[in-house]
Amino acid sequence: MQFQQDVSIVAANGQEVGHIDRVVVDPQTKVVTHIVVRKGFLFKEEKVVPIALIADATEDQITLRADAGDLEALPPFEEKHYVQPEGGTAPTSSPSGLAPSLYGPSPLGGVPGASLPDERYIAQIEQNIPEGTIAMKEGAKAITTEGKHVGNVERVFTDSPEERATHLLISKGLLSKERKLIPITWVTIMGEDEVHLAVKEEALADLGVYQS
Repeated sequence: MQFQQDVSIVAANGQEVGHIDRVVVDPQTKVVTHIVVRKGFLFKEEKVVPIALIADATEDQITLRADAGDLEALPPFEEKHYVQPEGGTAPTSSPSGLAPSLYGPSPLGGVPGASLPDERYIAQIEQNIPEGTIAMKEGAKAITTEGKHVGNVERVFTDSPEERATHLLISKGLLSKERKLIPITWVTIMGEDEVHLAVKEEALADLGVYQS
């Protein structure tokens, strides 16, 4: 399968349900475990979809299996939790695990819901992806051993049945993009925003331009 930057996600009935936003990869094994689907425009929502629920993935679209069910039932990509800093006092009970002061008396003229967060609590963002994996963003930078930015990840290719990444397609340029197919064996470090290659820039010059 191939996971193309910003491609449409469609249900088994052909209805579009969102666009791909990230690819979740185990940086050690290079296995793709999930994708993150972006829904909406003004009010965006991101859902985590297991690879097992994908029937097909091409450069044109990703099709979900008939048994994928409603996307709304899948977990959000990120969730916010309020926790105490180390050494803080025990929290009082509050709905949904939010900071108690969010539900306390309002300091802003009695306007409901206008109270400020309690400074005794800090917000933590938790990603609903398997431990040890990373959610690589679309357009993640490809960096060579000498620290040069040589392109941005546009597509991830995987094999079957394990869905281990085999190649990354990177592109460089704005109007007239030059695309190169990078073997996954060249990748030493994978992160959300960057992938680091084990080669210098000159090694990419020896690769032919990718033609889809």
